[in-house]
Amino acid sequence: MRTPEQQSNFYDYTVMRMSDVGDIYVELIASDEHPSGVGQMPVTVVAPAIGNAVARLTGVRLRETPMTTERVKKALG
Repeated sequence: MRTPEQQSNFYDYTVMRMSDVGDIYVELIASDEHPSGVGQMPVTVVAPAIGNAVARLTGVRLRETPMTTERVKKALG
């Protein structure tokens, strides 16, 4: 266990300022693929939220996506 002198948290982290960052180049490329990345950031928290809800209700963790009906039934066994 850490002592109070060893502990740290987000408030200890020095955040980069815009003046510390080099040039950033962003290029959007047309594609026939399904959307991902740009504008899709909230999607990354949906699966863990559903997984936590299922675990809370059933006690079973779903650790793979997509969480298909077959996978859920198999996990619930």
